[in-house]
Amino acid sequence: MKKTIAIIEDDEHIGNIIEKNLWREGYEVVRAYSGTEANYLLEKQKIDLILLDLMLPGLSGEELLAQIKDIPVIVVSAKVGVDDKVSLLLSGAVDYVTKPFDMKELLARIQVHLRKDEGLRKVDMYEFGELRFDEKAQEVYAGENLVRLTKTERAIMKQLLKQEGQVLAKSALLDAISFDTPDCTESSLKQHISNLRRKLKEAGGKDYIESVWGIGFKLVC
Repeated sequence: MKKTIAIIEDDEHIGNIIEKNLWREGYEVVRAYSGTEANYLLEKQKIDLILLDLMLPGLSGEELLAQIKDIPVIVVSAKVGVDDKVSLLLSGAVDYVTKPFDMKELLARIQVHLRKDEGLRKVDMYEFGELRFDEKAQEVYAGENLVRLTKTERAIMKQLLKQEGQVLAKSALLDAISFDTPDCTESSLKQHISNLRRKLKEAGGKDYIESVWGIGFKLVC
């Protein structure tokens, strides 16, 4: 699943260069050119990492940083003072890159912090369309209806929900659930998927799982 990175930068030329390289690396990109616009953007869209300039019109980068919660922020600024860097890192930024910067270094730092955040972030609810999985309660719902699943079926459902409608290869699915459900093998996966598809259809009234020939499976809503 693609990660979405927000570029909050009022210099259009710098923002364009960063955006071009992020697209080339396979990231989704959204842009904001002021602190006020960024604040609105962050309320409306799921963002995985933020590249934040400090000298923004309207709400400043420092003011915006104080309002951002649970999203890793890399400050990208021309300020070079050690005190500035220390203050921003203590205020919640995960990293600080000084302008002008090397694009390869910036991309490497983005990759590192996305990897760290993936390991730290605890998700309790996975949702896609009418389907949701409450991990704390270990309950799956199709609309308002509880779907009674086996441990293996819940593990499969979780992985499909994490893909949010993207195709999940059979091999990747088996790897992802192998620790919790070692009983699920390549030969038995088809039956588990069949049972899961039937139970979801009984609860929600339609077929939520699509088989992609030769590759794997995906959820549809």
